Amino acid sequence: MKTFLDCIPCLMKQALRAGKQTGADEKTLKKILDETGSLIKDIPLENTPVETAAHIYKIVSRLTGVKDPYKKIKNENILQAKKLLPELEQKINLAENPLLCAIRISIAGNVIDLGVDKKFNIAKDLDKILYQDFGIFDYDKFKHKLSNSNTVLFVGDNCGESVFDTLLIKQLKKKVYYAVREIPVINDVTYDDAINSGLNEISEIISSGVDSPGAVLSRANNEFKNLFDKADIVISKGQGNYEGLSLEKRDIFFLLKAKCHVIAEDIGVKEDDIILKGINI
Repeated sequence: MKTFLDCIPCLMKQALRAGKQTGADEKTLKKILDETGSLIKDIPLENTPVETAAHIYKIVSRLTGVKDPYKKIKNENILQAKKLLPELEQKINLAENPLLCAIRISIAGNVIDLGVDKKFNIAKDLDKILYQDFGIFDYDKFKHKLSNSNTVLFVGDNCGESVFDTLLIKQLKKKVYYAVREIPVINDVTYDDAINSGLNEISEIISSGVDSPGAVLSRANNEFKNLFDKADIVISKGQGNYEGLSLEKRDIFFLLKAKCHVIAEDIGVKEDDIILKGINI
């Protein structure tokens, strides 16, 4: 997805939020905003928003000396999600369609996004999304593709959401490679976060090599690129990964909640819709 003009104030807000999260003083925050503004001024709109965001979080890290400003919050979100697992596992076991129920739960976890200016309540959002209509519902295509697949590349998104992904991976019943960010960026899941989420027990965790809050092939390592090309099915979670991968030529299934109007309009749905969208199928 290209960068739209409405993305620019959002990127500035992300820089300020991340800077505040480090405990930086006003002088440092002003430097962060000054450098972010200069960066954005020269960024072409053809770039994806997550590519620009990668540079912004490096600015925050360099000026504050804090490499993982959301570490405490990430751990709290993982712990909170784990507490809900027994109840959610029971819902899946009792569901008429366990796979679809697990998809809904995985998408519900996508509300745990500190890169957007929205509050969330994991338990309340779960209750809503379990019964919410889909804005796009390519479930039949997904199920058909899955039935003819042996390997799955699952591109992870946020911490906490990563815990809910374990429930979906169990329902896939395939060999799953779970791709994470190379370094901490916002509250996106890294290798250690994935282990903390229990993903090592049911999938093979790999680093995508990506330092942006969304998978971008030009920033990825060779292992991720090879799996992206060769995996029978690619599942991409969240808005950032949609921004980075939606223009790629291979077939991909995107699972997310549209939390901003720019992405909602790009996909062709309403803001707050939940999405199971296949491209190039």
